[in-house]
Amino acid sequence: MSIDLSTPETEGAASPTGPFAALREQLLTAADEFAGDTAAVPEILAGIVDDVDRALRERLEIFPVCHHSPASALAMARRLREKRPTVVYLELCEDLRPLVDELRNCRLPVALQAFASELDGFPSGWSPLSVVAPVTEASAEYQAIAYALETPGVELVLVDRSTDHVFQWLREDRASGARTAEGGSGRSGPDGAVSPEPPEEAALHGDAVGIEIGDLRPRFAELEAHLLHHGKVRHWSEWWDQYVERPLAGADYDTYRQVMVLIGSLFRRLRPERPEHDARDEDRERYMWTRIREHLAASGADPAGCVYVCGAFHAASRVEEFGLAAEAPPYEISPRTATSWRYGLIPSSHSAIEAQFGLAQGAVSIAATAWDRALGTHRVTPFRLRGQKSGGARSGGTRSGGRSARGRAAGPAGPAPAADRLSGFLGTPPPPDGLDEEELLGWCVDIVRLSRRNGYLASTADAIAVYETSILLAGMRGRDRPTPYDFEDAAVTCVEKDAVPGRRDVRRLCEILLGGDRVGSVGYAALPPLAKDVLDRLAPLGVSLTTRTRQRALLDLEAAPELRPCSDLLWVLRRLLGDVARPVMGARRLGERSIQESWDLDIGRNQRAIVELGYEGVSIEQVLEQRLRRDAWARNATAAAVLEGVEEAILYLGGGRLADELGARAVELLAAERTVDHAPRVLRQVRRLLAHYHATEPELPRWCEAFVTAGYAHYCTLLPTAFADEDTGVRQVGAMFGFLFGMESLALSLGCDHTQLELAVRQAHPEAPEKVALLWAAKSRLGLLTLDELRERAAELLANPLVIPAFPRYLSGFVQALESVPTLAPFVVEVLSRAFADLPDRVLLPWLPKLITTLRADGGGLLPTLVREAGRTFPATLPALDGWVPPWSEERAAAAPVGSGRADSGPAGPVAELLAAAPATCDAVAALLGHDAGWRPVEPAAGEVGALLARHPESAEAVARLLTAGRSGS
Repeated sequence: MSIDLSTPETEGAASPTGPFAALREQLLTAADEFAGDTAAVPEILAGIVDDVDRALRERLEIFPVCHHSPASALAMARRLREKRPTVVYLELCEDLRPLVDELRNCRLPVALQAFASELDGFPSGWSPLSVVAPVTEASAEYQAIAYALETPGVELVLVDRSTDHVFQWLREDRASGARTAEGGSGRSGPDGAVSPEPPEEAALHGDAVGIEIGDLRPRFAELEAHLLHHGKVRHWSEWWDQYVERPLAGADYDTYRQVMVLIGSLFRRLRPERPEHDARDEDRERYMWTRIREHLAASGADPAGCVYVCGAFHAASRVEEFGLAAEAPPYEISPRTATSWRYGLIPSSHSAIEAQFGLAQGAVSIAATAWDRALGTHRVTPFRLRGQKSGGARSGGTRSGGRSARGRAAGPAGPAPAADRLSGFLGTPPPPDGLDEEELLGWCVDIVRLSRRNGYLASTADAIAVYETSILLAGMRGRDRPTPYDFEDAAVTCVEKDAVPGRRDVRRLCEILLGGDRVGSVGYAALPPLAKDVLDRLAPLGVSLTTRTRQRALLDLEAAPELRPCSDLLWVLRRLLGDVARPVMGARRLGERSIQESWDLDIGRNQRAIVELGYEGVSIEQVLEQRLRRDAWARNATAAAVLEGVEEAILYLGGGRLADELGARAVELLAAERTVDHAPRVLRQVRRLLAHYHATEPELPRWCEAFVTAGYAHYCTLLPTAFADEDTGVRQVGAMFGFLFGMESLALSLGCDHTQLELAVRQAHPEAPEKVALLWAAKSRLGLLTLDELRERAAELLANPLVIPAFPRYLSGFVQALESVPTLAPFVVEVLSRAFADLPDRVLLPWLPKLITTLRADGGGLLPTLVREAGRTFPATLPALDGWVPPWSEERAAAAPVGSGRADSGPAGPVAELLAAAPATCDAVAALLGHDAGWRPVEPAAGEVGALLARHPESAEAVARLLTAGRSGS
């Protein structure tokens, strides 16, 4: 690993006689003493001093900050009240400026978001693009925003690159194809350790790229590990709180500026050489200085009355464009792409900020607690937007920043001449901060109480142990007083012990105790039109839609029909956002409408998802329509998926024109498909849609007729190929036959040719056993194979020892045939029964498990049909089973005597009995139809009645003559 040690010769370097000459000489002497002949260390130390001097001598006042730092927020509040600048330049994406005014309608923390789903100029795989910039109350950027918006005559200018440029500058990871994270999003490191089950609020930002003001963390892993080891801390957030936050909280402004620039310069110089990262950082600095100079030239503002708020890392910049006096040629800013960006505010939380920027869990909550405590300790009045809902503990008693700023006299226009404050700060230990026993005792008592509520066996003795252990850990780590991190470690050691009895561990309980995971919310006035429309339309439900707890809504649609629009909206929300609206009772399917519904609503907790829907349209129905169209015309769209879209258009949008357009698209996709992988879904969907249209419309839509005719020709064409293709399963081929045989009458009435199906079946020559059985069933359905021939082939399979192991696969094919030939169910029951009756146990038992798994995998949906047929075939009681003779057995056929008379040649049943009882009527109907009835003597129906008639034919003829005479007389 190489380190960037270069120190370019820049204008305005620290002179040997400047204010930092003594510090420079002291550092160089120490470097010569400890580093020996190595020239790198003196060069680095001298360069750091040069960076500090250069930043402080800049005519435009540079205010270095660290993101979500209470010390930076305190220094910002003090400096703004003292200087009263007229222009505030802020390091934030310039196109987010309109969102800043809406912060007063929200409860912090919230995040400014830019969102794009339709990309133009970026890879399609990146969609959707999302950028968030979280804002907390304990941050310097919020203090600057509140001051600028609440003080008349003050202009707030955002100078960082636009969100479009954020993604322009991101490079695509060549290995995985994923975009590189920006601004610490997804960063790994010592602070990346989180609990096994992070809070639900940690996902509030989703996978958005995070933009932060002041990413101040070493980019040199060895340096960070060295600082953590010698600082006796576990992670970077604790080190920063101990060695920077607390000493700078009460420091004067000059000391604060010099220390922050010093840290930024140190981390900037001690970093590995990464051309991509270095170039991106420098481009950001060139971009910001270019925008600052453009604004000063256009507005004519006096730089002495302005302040530039940026990260301490960028305050130590060494680019040629740095400063207003830079003579470098103008930096050329590339144009934005044609991507259409939508902007809005989304809720954020402390845990979401920690997860996105790689901070230790609880770090932002501890910073918020430190901010509230520091306001009272240092007597600082913070700036706050008028009407802002407080998200912290100090909800009252704070004066408005705008009124306070207007009420004071104007302060100095710029900072005092730079003086060396670093020497005293670096050479003097911080003033001792005594132990606040009352605060620590309160923590110890409260953590025991919380632990008992969450299932821990904690007692007063544990509170005492936590107190003493906290003091002990602080002493071991060289601290005058225990920090919240010492308290957390002591509580985990003394209370958690071996196991976690509940959902929260002790460290999570400490975070709740020390400030909790504050979750922000976006006010109604700051919501996009779609989110407002959702809340307005659901208002008749009478439940609180803004609370973060789950709400139960009961809808009696028969007694209160005015709630039907609410029901329609909830079903659309369910379709788009999943568990945001979850039905407990009620369903919406074709042909069904519930009269009562019960819903669990989680809208307040999922405000971000509803806000992002507002980026796609002005109403939720418009968003659903756009998504259905987008999915239908996507590159990977299939006919089955588009048919599901047709069903959703009918269910949620009333069908109409949209359903017809999607149906026409489904016809195009079906005709273009070259595989039958989705045939089962197509069959299932088209059956439901045809049943719906038959029940609700006087005639079928044109696209339905076109789909049936196109599907008939399409599946006839692909049938021989599907039989021969090894990758095509038996379920797909069975679904093809289900479509062809089930839609045949409609297809033939629309002009299709039945001969095409017969030719396709004759051309099929499968080799797989299940497909062979399916082909036999199809031939029996077409009349190309009689039932007796089918029985003979099944008997040959059972009689062949070489085929017996594969017999379950044949049976699977017969079961799949029930989809298209349901009349084959008695035959399948017969074949299965013969197998169990004829095969010996030594043959039957080995393939029985395979039979079960095969039927479950291939014919799970058709097994109920087989079971019902078996229930009709076999006797219902156990005693009747002893004398029961199967209808397909040879003994039963031999017991049926041959008789004479007029009888139906088909199987016995009610129809056959009716025809036999009234032959004259049958003859008359046949004559009207132009056919001869064709009565001929056949075997009478088996049974006791048939045997009796066969033994006494004279009696039967006499009864027939009496019945004939009776009918003629009447």
